[in-house]
Amino acid sequence: MPDFEFGQQRKLPYSLEAEQSVLGSIMIDPESFTRIAGKINHTDFYLEEHRDIYLAMQNLFLESRQIDPVTLIDRLVASGVKDRERTVSYVKVLAEAVPTAANILDYAAIVRNKSLLRQLIEVSTEIADMAFEEHENAKDVLSAAESKISALSDENVAGDFVHIRDVLLETYSEIDARAKNKGKLGCSTGYGKLDAVLVGLGKGDLVLVGARPGMGKTSFALNLGTNIAHSTGKAVCIFSLEMSNTQLVSRMLSSEALVDSYALRSGNLTPEQWNKLAGASSYLSSCDIYIDDTPGINVTAMKAKLRRVKNLGMVVVDYLQLMQSDRKIDNRVQEVGDISRNLKLMAKELGVPVICCAQLSRGPESRNDKRPMLSDLRDSGAIEQDADIVLFLYRDEYYNAQTEGVSTAEVLIAKNRHGSTGNVKLGWFGQYTKFTDLEDHAEPV
Repeated sequence: MPDFEFGQQRKLPYSLEAEQSVLGSIMIDPESFTRIAGKINHTDFYLEEHRDIYLAMQNLFLESRQIDPVTLIDRLVASGVKDRERTVSYVKVLAEAVPTAANILDYAAIVRNKSLLRQLIEVSTEIADMAFEEHENAKDVLSAAESKISALSDENVAGDFVHIRDVLLETYSEIDARAKNKGKLGCSTGYGKLDAVLVGLGKGDLVLVGARPGMGKTSFALNLGTNIAHSTGKAVCIFSLEMSNTQLVSRMLSSEALVDSYALRSGNLTPEQWNKLAGASSYLSSCDIYIDDTPGINVTAMKAKLRRVKNLGMVVVDYLQLMQSDRKIDNRVQEVGDISRNLKLMAKELGVPVICCAQLSRGPESRNDKRPMLSDLRDSGAIEQDADIVLFLYRDEYYNAQTEGVSTAEVLIAKNRHGSTGNVKLGWFGQYTKFTDLEDHAEPV
């Protein structure tokens, strides 16, 4: 542990009795090991001899061997325990530490709790040491602190079996809610025909929006975010890794005010356009939307920030390939796969849909039919596996100037874990960076 004054003056938290009781319970009833496996690890024990004994028990269990004083002592000696006589004596003490294994879960909970407190002290000391280094940037220290605490919190998340009767009750409640909500599974996208296929965006869904440059994937994600923030009243958090927050809001203003984006960039606005912008600003201000334009952010930092947001409804990430992995990976394909996997885990943990934009390879450019396919996902096939829904955007007029009819965009539903795939057409106002239902696709006056 790093050297820090308060760490030297106080004893680290641990419970000798709880550690002995866990080990003693397993000695009395080896089958009780199955009740705590996965809930604690050998590193959760404070005393080194306890760590060695639990690890030996764990190895015996994995080898389907009986756990008793004889096999345990034999394994400890084989693993290099120096003082055999002391080991034999202490194993006998453990066997008499508790009269029954009935309370092993309670003992294990105490051991795990003390372990987590020690880890918190260690992380806090590391953070304090960083803060004392005056050449460190305060924002960098804060970001590192959030990442360390978030990583520690993730390690403390453990699942277990749930009886089907309990899951049935929850499932029945969800079905009943859908029936009352006219079949919608989750958040409405704001586009009727798209909702009809997707049945809304479900809790914990990782939704990938892929497109070649110029198709409007950022605009589509922003339109979704605004629609959901307005319709649900919940918070929508946008991580913009490519554009600054002002560039992003400029697009949102153009879309909501129906003011040409070029006019916003040039500043050459008519009085009527200024009035429209004022109305759009009021509308967007009423939405609970948060924007973070930190470049190269990783999933751990994202989760740390999102946990502070109350009433979270959806997350938008623009875009996947600009993110960094939480760990050093030299292979880019593996790194992107690691990021997409962690994004899916984040969506499931937070219980909200995560909309993630992604670049596509140049594959469509070499085909006569330039509509994207799953094989066009850039850098990693793991993206396709991790995503619950994969949406591709395609605008024929981008490639074919002679395309007739109103300006439209196709949303290609290439993967839908909850239902069918298909093709949905939306209206597209390029000058306003806005997608609409085709029924509403009329040039504003």
